[in-house]
Amino acid sequence: MGKPVVAIVGRPNVGKSTFFNKMIGKRIAIVEDTPGVTRDRIYAETEWNGVEFALIDTGGIEPSSQDVILSQMRDQAMVAMDLADVILFMVDGREGLTSADEEVAQMLRRTGKKVILLVNKIDNPTRLPDTFYDFYTLGIGEPIPVSSANKLNFGDVLDDIVNSFPKGAGTEEDDTIGIAVIGKPNVGKSSLINALMNEERVIVSPIAGTTRDSVDTPFEWEGDKYTLIDTAGIRRKSKIYEDIEKYSVIRAVAAIERSDVCILMIDARDGVSEQDKRIAGMAHEAGKGIVIAVNKWDLVEKETNTMKRYTEKVMSELTFISYAPVVYISVLNRLRLNNVMALAKAVSENRAMRIPTGQLNSLITDVMMMKQPPSDKGKRLKIYYVTQIGVKPPLFSFQINNRDLIHFSYNRYLENRIRETFGFEGTSIKFVFREKREKDV
Repeated sequence: MGKPVVAIVGRPNVGKSTFFNKMIGKRIAIVEDTPGVTRDRIYAETEWNGVEFALIDTGGIEPSSQDVILSQMRDQAMVAMDLADVILFMVDGREGLTSADEEVAQMLRRTGKKVILLVNKIDNPTRLPDTFYDFYTLGIGEPIPVSSANKLNFGDVLDDIVNSFPKGAGTEEDDTIGIAVIGKPNVGKSSLINALMNEERVIVSPIAGTTRDSVDTPFEWEGDKYTLIDTAGIRRKSKIYEDIEKYSVIRAVAAIERSDVCILMIDARDGVSEQDKRIAGMAHEAGKGIVIAVNKWDLVEKETNTMKRYTEKVMSELTFISYAPVVYISVLNRLRLNNVMALAKAVSENRAMRIPTGQLNSLITDVMMMKQPPSDKGKRLKIYYVTQIGVKPPLFSFQINNRDLIHFSYNRYLENRIRETFGFEGTSIKFVFREKREKDV
C-alpha cells in the first residue's frame, strides 16, 4: 500500500499541465495558454526504472490573490503539497523570477518536504537566459532547466524524484492492507470505522459531509495489520457548492488509489444511486478490491428472501463489479461487522493470488473445447499459451494468433471460466492479448 506521491506546483501558466501530460504519457490535464485553466488537481500513476509513484497536477498558486478562483486553486495546491512526498516547483524561465515565485518558495520551505526546482520553457540548455540564474536566490536548491513541450531533461528530473524517495519506496510490498471506506455522504463511513476500532477515532455527525479529509487509522485484526482510510463522502459535481467539498472529492479519489480494498457503503433505504455507480466505477477502474456493504439493514422491512432479492437488484445496477461480495450490516447495531473485515481480508488475498501456469493452460484447453473461439472470414482465434504476469489486480497474458479475432463475449467467457475455477472474488482480473511474435514486457 502507499505509492510515493509527487505534486507539481507553481503559479499559473508556467507549463505544469503540459509537463504532467508528457510525464505520464497521456493527455489527461487540459492544456491551454490561459492562466488558471487547471482548476482541479489531476492524479495519475507512473513509474521510472521500476519505481512506481503517483503524480498530482495542480492549479496555479497566486499567493496574495484575492480572486475567488485563484484563492481556491491556491488552497487546493496546498492540499496537494500536504499529500506529497516530493514537490516539483515549476517556474517560467522565459518570464524570469517574480514576486509570486518568491512567495510560493516561502510556502514550500515551510512544508519541510523535498522540493525540486524546475525552470520551464528552456528549449536550448546550452544557451541559458540570464534570468535563469535569478532562481538560485529562491533558496530551493539547484534549478533544473526543462522544457515541458519537448521533454528536455525529463530523465534527470525522474532520477532526482526517485532518488528522493525513502529506500525501497514504490518497489517493496507492504504487509499492511489499506482499506478505503468510500461512498456518498451520510451512509455511515465514519461510524463503521469507529465501530471496528471500538473507539471514537473519527468525528461522526448526522450532517452529510462532516468528514472533509481522508483520515488514516492503523489497527490490527486477527493478527493482520490494516490501515482504515475514512474518506469524505463523494457528492455529484452539481452538489459541490463549497470549495472544501472539491478538495474532499480529490482526497477520496487519492484514498482509492492508495488502498488495496475499497468498502463501498450503500444506504439500504436508498438502494444503488447514480452516485454509487460513479464511486464504484472509480474503484473498479483503479483495479482495487471491492466489498459492497449495505448499511442500515436494520431499517429495512424483511420478508422471505429479502436479502436475496436485494442482492439481485444491487448486482443489476452494478453489473461491472458483479465480482464484488455483498454484506448486509448495521453499524448502529454492530450487525455483521466482523464479516466486513473477513471479506476485506479475503479480497486482499484474492488480489495477490497467483495461479500456476500449468493449471491455467489446462483450464484454457478445456474451455476452448467446450466453446470454440470466434472466427472471422475463415480465420479462427487460437490461444497458444496463457500465463499470469501480475497481481493486484491479477493480470493474465494470452499468446494468440490474431488480436483482431478477440471478441468481447469470448473475453467475458474466459473471465467467467477462470473465476469459476479459481475464485478471485472481490477483485477485477485483467487480460492482455499478444500475438505470437510479441514478447511479454
